Amino acid sequence: MTDDVIHYRGQWYVLATSSHADDRTRVLKSGETFALFDRHGDIHHFGTGDQGIFHEGTRYLSQLELLVNDQRPLLLNSTVTPDNLLLAVDLTTPDLLAEDDITIPKGTVHLLREKLLRNGIHYERLRIRHYGEERQTVELSYLFEADYADIFEVRGVRRDRRGELLPYELGKHEAVLGYHGVDSRVRRTRLRFSETPDVLEHNQARFRLELPPQEEITLELAISCEGETQPSGFVSLSAAYVEATAETQREADRAAAVVSSNEQFNDWLCRSAADLRMLISGTSRGAYPYAGVPWFSAPFGRDGIITALQYLWLDPEVARGVLGFLAATQADEDNAAQDAQPGKILHEARESEMALLGKVPFRRYYGSVDATPLFIVLAERYYRHTADRSFIAGLWPHIERALAWIDRYGDVDGDGFVEYHRESDDGLVNQGWKDSHDSVFHADGRDAAGPIALCEVQGYVYDARRSAARLARLLGKDELATRLDREANLLKERFNAAFWCPDLNTYALALDADKRRCEVISSNAGHTLYSGIADPNLARRLARTLLSETSYSGWGIRTIAQGQARFNPMSYHNGSVWPHDNALIAAGLARYGFKAEAIRLFTGMFDTALHMDLHRLPELFCGFQRLPGQGPTLYPVACSPQAWASGTVFMLLQACLGMEFDAEQQLLSFDHPQLPEYLANLRISRLKVGDAVLDLTFQRHPKDVGVNVVEKRGEASVVVRV
Repeated sequence: MTDDVIHYRGQWYVLATSSHADDRTRVLKSGETFALFDRHGDIHHFGTGDQGIFHEGTRYLSQLELLVNDQRPLLLNSTVTPDNLLLAVDLTTPDLLAEDDITIPKGTVHLLREKLLRNGIHYERLRIRHYGEERQTVELSYLFEADYADIFEVRGVRRDRRGELLPYELGKHEAVLGYHGVDSRVRRTRLRFSETPDVLEHNQARFRLELPPQEEITLELAISCEGETQPSGFVSLSAAYVEATAETQREADRAAAVVSSNEQFNDWLCRSAADLRMLISGTSRGAYPYAGVPWFSAPFGRDGIITALQYLWLDPEVARGVLGFLAATQADEDNAAQDAQPGKILHEARESEMALLGKVPFRRYYGSVDATPLFIVLAERYYRHTADRSFIAGLWPHIERALAWIDRYGDVDGDGFVEYHRESDDGLVNQGWKDSHDSVFHADGRDAAGPIALCEVQGYVYDARRSAARLARLLGKDELATRLDREANLLKERFNAAFWCPDLNTYALALDADKRRCEVISSNAGHTLYSGIADPNLARRLARTLLSETSYSGWGIRTIAQGQARFNPMSYHNGSVWPHDNALIAAGLARYGFKAEAIRLFTGMFDTALHMDLHRLPELFCGFQRLPGQGPTLYPVACSPQAWASGTVFMLLQACLGMEFDAEQQLLSFDHPQLPEYLANLRISRLKVGDAVLDLTFQRHPKDVGVNVVEKRGEASVVVRV
């Protein structure tokens, strides 16, 4: 298997060689640990393949294969439970031979393989039941290996030096594999079996099993990832599952719950919520949604902020955790190698060996132009939902530093627009959300020379200034608030004059270093509706462009419209469809009153989810035109799950309902609520408005939606504008 990612032209680029589309993988995650298995529950040792058990950015197990009489069992079924806790795999044996005679016919022995991750430990329980009429003997084997590859090695980055694999330690019930890293850290993988293997060697355990007819035998295997922090002690899979279920239920009970009249829609909702709970990891500052598995299982600034915005109305605690973590990691100094300046918000943080050694720049990396203004936006939205004045007061110094970064470092040339320009040798060339090396270009396909001012970033800055002004007034800083509002209004006026392309009926993708417009029809322009910077007189024309046949594939809005230079529906950012991108655009369309268009995007994403394994929206999919009887085309190496893809359904639902919060006034409002035709009714429970908690039902009618307050705990008013 070849490499998945290379460092090419200043960009970490994912190659489509280890395709998830060719063989569906199964994903488990718990905290800093995640695992990718094939559908048999195996991990195959294919050099730099992406399967494995990973902990804190290192692969602690690179091979785990189950064999019966040295043959691979046949797959019957493979699924992850709706709560994302348990992988359950049903297997049976092929014809098992002895001296060319079939001793155990195919389909006689059933194997149920169950897997769970918790607290840095992989638990596996294997139940073997023999349905034959005579006692039989089989040899069951586990093959295992650990290469301790850094996640960036798995992605294809070459290393000039690796650490040392340690000698195997073998005991009666366990094998210990180890690695002494170049970073001087020792990492160990401990495999412990519930029964004593008949053979335990450096890379395999063999059990000779007597199978009585119509009886069941159970084996358990626990694999712990032992690094700087040691996992808690071993327990049985059943005990670990009880603990994990209780914790997951507590997290689910903290958030609002949504159920509809459409069971398929409910499946999408439930999987999305479960995926978010799985991707959320605890930090010293609270909950943080890691960006995605496998490549981005780490805190990313932009991804965390947008996910928190999507999920804010269900669980504001996620936003609080994101804000706290990003404030704590806000840049303090100029550091060209990290693309950092004082006040800038983090792009990503890694703790893998290569990151710790500085072989990749991502231990703490700040190469995002948009995370800083979005940080301010999230702070204000959090206050709208919670009226948590004390938290905002504590956060205010960080908001001031973010504003100072926008003014001093964000506007490189003093023209009033925020631009980016890479300072590090190995960082990202493009530093918006479309950060591929080829994602910003002119109409004729030429690269845009930096510093580059992206259209959506100006909208985020506009929103950030307006948001900061509201928070400044809250804290009694009226003079500052007036100045911020004035600056926001001036930016909006200048933006619409500089970026609008009348011949294309859209905003330019960007301005280059010479202030020439990149006159390309892109999804970026849709974000100007979300932020509110778009001129209302131009918004309808933009909406028509976004929903035109060249932009809208039938599943979603493409990142780059068909017919534009560099359009490629199979590319990462130049013609593909990203669910989170469509959610932000739908929220923007609804903001400007285009509810029918927002529902069209909602429906496209719902239809996409129906075609996806486990009803899980991936990071992205290909932008081919929708054809009758065919589903969307998968992008080969998309992360799945991906946090902001999982949050998509919640932002879409909020947009169509026109749901707005003012916790300070204890007010919940619905602005011209609408529901798609496949949702006859809807119920939202445990919805928080400040200190109040509401249960609501929604009934779809031909021209509007009825809203009914079923139960109210605490003081809150509900207003519906129709």
